[in-house]
Amino acid sequence: MNQNKKITLKTFRFNAETDYLPYYKLYEMEVGKDELVLDLLNRIKWEHDGSFSYRRSCRHGICGACAIKVNGKATLACKQNALELVELFGNELLIEPQSTKRAVKDMIIDKKDFWEKHAAVKPYVVAEVEARPEAETKQSIEEFNNFLDSDLCIQCGACHYSCPALEANEDYLGPAALNAAYRFTVDTRDEAGNERLELTAKSGVGVWDCVKCYECAEACPKEINPIEKITKLHNLQFEKGVAVPNVATRHAEGFVRSIKKYGFLDEADIVVYSEGYLGMYKHVGTAIKMMKAGKIHWHSGVPFIDSVPKIKNLDEVQKLIEISMTNKL
Repeated sequence: MNQNKKITLKTFRFNAETDYLPYYKLYEMEVGKDELVLDLLNRIKWEHDGSFSYRRSCRHGICGACAIKVNGKATLACKQNALELVELFGNELLIEPQSTKRAVKDMIIDKKDFWEKHAAVKPYVVAEVEARPEAETKQSIEEFNNFLDSDLCIQCGACHYSCPALEANEDYLGPAALNAAYRFTVDTRDEAGNERLELTAKSGVGVWDCVKCYECAEACPKEINPIEKITKLHNLQFEKGVAVPNVATRHAEGFVRSIKKYGFLDEADIVVYSEGYLGMYKHVGTAIKMMKAGKIHWHSGVPFIDSVPKIKNLDEVQKLIEISMTNKL
């Protein structure tokens, strides 16, 4: 039984040296059940157009060179089965580089922004080491496990170029750099942890500009889950006393404050606590929609009207918060 499928690859083409604008070219081919996306890229080059360009190296999901996007989905070409994507998206696959605006030639992009942000967090152990140490620096299994697989990152850029926060704000470090910041900050041999935490605490640059969309977790081919490391950096900033008082940090404090007071989230109070009474006026439009939906009431957020009901056994919730909190807000 023939298990091959005839598909069309709608492929992004662009040469920065000769083309004014990018264009898309169609390639038809029969694809077998064992072929990977990298095999399809190879076939375009070998069977259709020798000028087609892309990066490839290890073919084992280790080097990260062949990362592209297929129908907008971050894909490590040497790891992804082609027919699985056909099953997901249909018989026409859209083949594009990780970032079309950074394209140099076809699938090859300029990753300068990625590497600059990666370098900014000092992705290496910073320590004073004797020129001729007499013993090695050891780590316990528990200390190693605290990396939470962050050391498995292959710098493919899949999470970086899938991040909507980074697309909107080019100053944001991005999930890959923040993952590296976490990995070396928690390394017991490192001495630059506070320096990294100060960098990642900066507004417009660091962890507080993450929108918690989980796109990075979906994109990562090594299942590292960068959003987990970003959340850990939030906590570390409070633990080490590095967190800067601003709207973002007060917003995080407001959640805990609300649960301790009522056992519920008082969304109006969180806005007032985060931004103050003057700042809350810019959210009037949203507040009206929330009132219509019954999520808040006209007197929500008014300091002398305590209108939020308290849950039963609130004292037990308060005790759990006190027991589980690892840092003081």
